[in-house]
Amino acid sequence: MRRDLPFAALSLRGPFDELFAGAYVGRRVLVTGHTGFKGSWLALWLQALGADVCGLALPAEPGPNHLQLLDLAMDEALVDLRDAAAVGVALQRFQPEVVFHLAAQPLVRRSYREPAATFDVNVMGLVNLLEAVRATPSVRVVVNATTDKCYLNRETVSGYREDDALGGRDPYSASKACAEIVSASYRSSFLAADDGRGRPVALATARAGNVVGGGDWSEDRLVPDLVRSAVSGRSVPIRYPQATRPWQHVLEPLAGYLAIGQRLLADPAADAEAWNFGPDASGQMSVAQVIVAFARHWPAVRCDVDRSLQPHEAGLLHLDCAKARARLGWRPVWDAATTFARTAAWYRRQHERAEIASRDDIECYVADARRAGLAWAGEKVAEAA
Repeated sequence: MRRDLPFAALSLRGPFDELFAGAYVGRRVLVTGHTGFKGSWLALWLQALGADVCGLALPAEPGPNHLQLLDLAMDEALVDLRDAAAVGVALQRFQPEVVFHLAAQPLVRRSYREPAATFDVNVMGLVNLLEAVRATPSVRVVVNATTDKCYLNRETVSGYREDDALGGRDPYSASKACAEIVSASYRSSFLAADDGRGRPVALATARAGNVVGGGDWSEDRLVPDLVRSAVSGRSVPIRYPQATRPWQHVLEPLAGYLAIGQRLLADPAADAEAWNFGPDASGQMSVAQVIVAFARHWPAVRCDVDRSLQPHEAGLLHLDCAKARARLGWRPVWDAATTFARTAAWYRRQHERAEIASRDDIECYVADARRAGLAWAGEKVAEAA
């Protein structure tokens, strides 16, 4: 397996440790769920930022795995969030300053099959983590990644704002609404005050839309299903072709998580609340539109509509991200066309040449963010004449 060059060998316009005002250089940062799709991307990016990264998660599921392909050198604890004692031991060993909580049971359809396990992991697993945080004086910041599905979905065209009602019809969505309530309770009851630790802990939650990008081989997710179709030559069944979601590259919400962490390290009282991170209007797409966008770059994809009876899933979701734009200076970098072009290219490169393009994607994303003048990316890069 050929792996990419290390970040130090890449020709970036400006050092990575200047991103996010250098907030992560030399810091011990814990990523829960680092063996998963989003968590592995975040661990990779944090290492590039100069952080000392550790991970807490279940072992990776069988089959291709992004973290294993990246071959990152990092400390980890392969434990279950439901094991409170093991979680506590891990935090005591790691002594992190920042915790990004991404570990979860993240699949809607699996939550119908395993509702008790979904609530146990997504709610009580969070409680176990926050109890461990309370007992670990090194922790200064916690960013809990939930989902856009935590909102009480009324299938409205207008985007949900952070102060809209929480809810959830399926067990996954309901568990994430519960996780938001648990986070708010711990923030106000324990973490916002000293709580005997010597200083408060700043806790924020982050609600992102559907994320895509290379390295996701999960079950019951659209892009991984399309990749499996292209590779195998078999048609993939599509359950809800008209369902509309906010689609974005995985690096978009991760930039938001890192921006929140930066702000909370600088001022723990300022932004310890809920935040939305979603795409611009081009990313508000139906499943059918996503298939067309992806197949434009990998024509081997084959699909047909699954007309069998399916469990309920939301038909329309949309996020209002005005608060993150105004107060964090965050906004999307890649439009939908770029997102699906780079996602398809990642999988084709891995399948056809056994190369992993994740580092290249981060490099290009940062360069585009600099050209767009985003504050977290550092000095703006002038366009070539």
